[in-house]
Amino acid sequence: MRAPASSTVQPEPNPFESANAAALARQTLNVGGFGIDWDRIDAALADPAAGLIAYRSLLRSANAALGQLFLADTPIEQLVRDRAAVVDRVIQSAWNRCPAALQKRVSLIAVGGYGRHELHPSSDVDLLFILPDRMRRRYGQSIATFLAFLWDIGLEVGHSARTVAECREESRRDMTVATSVMESRLLAGPEELFKRMQNAVGPTEIWPARTFFEAKLKEQRVRHHRYDDTAYNLEPNIKGSPGGLRDIQVITWIAMRYFGTGKLEDLVEHEFLTPAQLAILRDGREFLWRIRFALHIVTGRREDRLLFDHQAKIASLFGYEDASYTLAVEQFMQRYYRTVMELSRVNEMLLQLFQEAILMNPHAPPEPLTEDFQVRNGFLQVTSNDVFQSNPSALLEIFLILQQHPELNGVSAYTIALIRRNLHRIDDEFRQSPKNHRLFLQILHAPEGVTHELRRMNLYGVLGQYIPHFGRIVGRMQYDLFHAYTVDEHTLFVVSNLRRFALERFDHEFPRCSEIMKGLPVPEVAYLAGLFHDIAKGRGGDHSELGAVDAEAYCLEHGMSRYEARLVAWLVRHHLALSLTAQKKDVDDQEVIREFAALVGDETHLDYLYLLTVADVRATSPKLWNSWKAQLFEELYEMTKRALRRGLEIPIDKEELLLEKKQAARQLLASSEVSDAEIDRIWADFGEEYFLRCRSEEMSWHTQLLVDFDPSQRPFLVAVQNDDSSAGTTIFLYTPQVDFTFATATAVLDEFGLTIVDARVIPLENGYSVSVYVVLEPDGQRILDTARCEQLQQRLRRAVDRGDDLDPRVTRRAPRQVRMFSTSTMVSFLQDEKNSRTVIELVTGDRPGLLSEVGKVLRDNHVFILNAKILTVGERAEDVFFVTDEQDRPLNEATCETLKHSLVTALEESA
Repeated sequence: MRAPASSTVQPEPNPFESANAAALARQTLNVGGFGIDWDRIDAALADPAAGLIAYRSLLRSANAALGQLFLADTPIEQLVRDRAAVVDRVIQSAWNRCPAALQKRVSLIAVGGYGRHELHPSSDVDLLFILPDRMRRRYGQSIATFLAFLWDIGLEVGHSARTVAECREESRRDMTVATSVMESRLLAGPEELFKRMQNAVGPTEIWPARTFFEAKLKEQRVRHHRYDDTAYNLEPNIKGSPGGLRDIQVITWIAMRYFGTGKLEDLVEHEFLTPAQLAILRDGREFLWRIRFALHIVTGRREDRLLFDHQAKIASLFGYEDASYTLAVEQFMQRYYRTVMELSRVNEMLLQLFQEAILMNPHAPPEPLTEDFQVRNGFLQVTSNDVFQSNPSALLEIFLILQQHPELNGVSAYTIALIRRNLHRIDDEFRQSPKNHRLFLQILHAPEGVTHELRRMNLYGVLGQYIPHFGRIVGRMQYDLFHAYTVDEHTLFVVSNLRRFALERFDHEFPRCSEIMKGLPVPEVAYLAGLFHDIAKGRGGDHSELGAVDAEAYCLEHGMSRYEARLVAWLVRHHLALSLTAQKKDVDDQEVIREFAALVGDETHLDYLYLLTVADVRATSPKLWNSWKAQLFEELYEMTKRALRRGLEIPIDKEELLLEKKQAARQLLASSEVSDAEIDRIWADFGEEYFLRCRSEEMSWHTQLLVDFDPSQRPFLVAVQNDDSSAGTTIFLYTPQVDFTFATATAVLDEFGLTIVDARVIPLENGYSVSVYVVLEPDGQRILDTARCEQLQQRLRRAVDRGDDLDPRVTRRAPRQVRMFSTSTMVSFLQDEKNSRTVIELVTGDRPGLLSEVGKVLRDNHVFILNAKILTVGERAEDVFFVTDEQDRPLNEATCETLKHSLVTALEESA
């Protein structure tokens, strides 16, 4: 809520103005290792000479003192309560200077977090003024003056002014208001008015326990959904994300409504919490409070988002140091993720207990299901306390039963706690048991609920205990922008994506993948490959190689055939091969296809690898997958399948491929008005390279554009189109080779905020070049606005016509997250003698205008671009350029050295 402006309260004298403000401003707070000197604060605030500047100085001094105490490892609970106590004294002192009638007739109430005595350095201070009936106008100006003073001294105040009747009505209408006044306390004014308000908003008047619980449960689900129902986001919100502070508050709010207490320890007496669970809640809240307190100190403002900008600073503040294979920030964030995972688990158990107590019949008779399990109120529970002791295999069997009975609501809270207490029974003997091997494979083989139960197994700690290597990646994050989730969360997303390919109801999402998945001989091979593909992250060395060893050993232990075990290991070892080949190599080169086909070996390996690749890339980051990658991967899959069917010893003949492409293009042109003679005339200037590197649909479009091209009217041609054959928007430039349009075109595309996913520059025999760019909007879609396409086309024409040397950095900055990272520029060269070209691999920090900068350097060094493979890996650009010199030859050693120096210098200067 905004505070009223000070200028709006002119008529009434301001009791907070003082001619002698220096006295309190000189007051200091004595921390001295013993805390804040409250007597000194009280004495300073009692000084009648104290004014605005003095109050502001005192608050700043108090924050500085609290900051020192924080760095001295003072218990965080004391710090948040001390901050609230300082604010109490300041507000009460200011209230005492208000008109006597206001103090006597209006109650000043602290609500929300402030009402709980919980304030961090920059937390909002929420106040409620309870007014006597029909006297709102009489005290409005005095309240406005009071609030203006609080804002002027530096307090972020949220406020409302209501009568008791208005409090009841607003609370009945708005659950948020009802919750805030539940945590209210009287700061000043008549206590009788405060008690009337408390009674008016109590459970006997509004929001009885049952309705309140249902509303809070719905509210939490909606809130969790805003954060993708995961606590493992790259930049989590420590308050609102699943497992965050709000989840703990939900528990206390429900307890207040149902038991009349907001103290967590009272839930132990009511047998809703065990002492161990209480410790988890307290320790988790303390850790999150410390993070929040640190965020306020680091940013100097109210901040609940644990942004990249702050993670490393707070890790250092908390004393973490870089280790051999993990950064300090990764260790800190792993602790954060594991903490919120524990809090999520306790939150789930408590809400379920509340659900049983408030919404259901806690004394309902159980329905027998198996010897070890029964159902009560729709929840699965053990038949006795010693089930896991007498039958440890039940720790896996419970998840299989949940798959077989999708009508169940879940596992009872008591049984979840029992699972946690018996995790130690999953030891080496348990892992080597053939019975448990069969149970786990049955879970993977189940027709429904595979991913859901794997997630539940991870949440309850069973999965990490059963597969110890998986336990080590739980909560492990990678400090970059490429991986949006922790390793365990990403892994389960991969399995989830694979699982969706197998379920008929999701066939519309990826029809080709669904078709392939249904033809796999053993789908569990794909699930296990997904489960193990990143399992060795953080150990040092090549995680693909280490993970392959783990996967093969695991599969053999579980009774899978040697062929299946080796197939899983091969998939883990090569899980990046298809993605890297499609995105970093020239797949128009048949030798690249032949080499990849040789690596794959047969169609079965190809099918599994293709599905794993699509599932993996989609699960890495919501922003990473787009229609262009889908097309790129599928095209490589189909070309490799064709090569395998033909036989590796009989590669596709170049002449045969050219003939096929030309025939397909002519068929597309048959419906146009372009004659065979015109086609022959235009194609006469197109060399072999053009037909190899363009699709038939592109050839047809280019031919139609060039039929009426007259260089005497305009010496170049620019066109933009959306075509169903391409996943992106395609741009065509037909320009004289001497124009070096790559730098100009990429600058314009960057100016429009477009992502370039493909770039080809093909020199023709008539002195012209064909340039083809495929672009996407920031959301991963093609340009859907026809007016925007037209604007882009006109802008490109003007730029090419004038030969603009644009600087896109003027119009766009790199995103905040990208600017947090410093990536050294690395340039390497590979001579492709077979194709008479040089391959440049460039790794540098991603930024607006990067391709244009590269294009300028290449132009200045008289290097021609033939092809570019554009790959952005989070904050890093990993681009590959296929180039020649002016005589269409590979670059010599001297040119490579000069070019490397020029690229590094230019890109480091522009970073």
